[in-house]
Amino acid sequence: MPKKQDNIVNSLAHTKWNCKYHIVFAPKYRRKIFYEEKRLAIMDILKTICGWKGVEIIEGEVCPDHVHLLLSIPPKMSVSYFVGYLKGKSSLMMFQRFGNMKFAYRNREFWCKGYYVDTVGKNTTAIKEYIANQLERDKEMDQLVLFEPKDPFMGASNNCMAGRPIKDTFMCGC
Repeated sequence: MPKKQDNIVNSLAHTKWNCKYHIVFAPKYRRKIFYEEKRLAIMDILKTICGWKGVEIIEGEVCPDHVHLLLSIPPKMSVSYFVGYLKGKSSLMMFQRFGNMKFAYRNREFWCKGYYVDTVGKNTTAIKEYIANQLERDKEMDQLVLFEPKDPFMGASNNCMAGRPIKDTFMCGC
């Protein structure tokens, strides 16, 4: 049984529409910066900007290094225009709210240049569930990755090939 949001048809002067997009974008250098107050701040900023343009946020998740949004964008506005506007205004508002971040991002470039967009169609509930569970999936994947630090004191003398002639390096048994 489809949920209420799947069947909502919006209307403009002479148009009925139901346009939903799954959009993902990340901060420059994929830095993990969205924790605690910055996470709440970017959520508030994105809600404000979407309200200015009449775009509805159906679902959203701010992960430490990227943002997932399920948006209902009117057909009179192109997706690329809106994402550019959203990223531009939100970066200015982030730098205004957190002045110390200006120095970490050259020329106040807060977001990466690109973004991911996908039309949702009739799969709104599946995408909503995916976005809602994205933070949990990221935490699970971070725990699966093994971190193997390199020993900074290990020099060339500990290398098995150090001091051997070039012809013998292919027969190294390590």
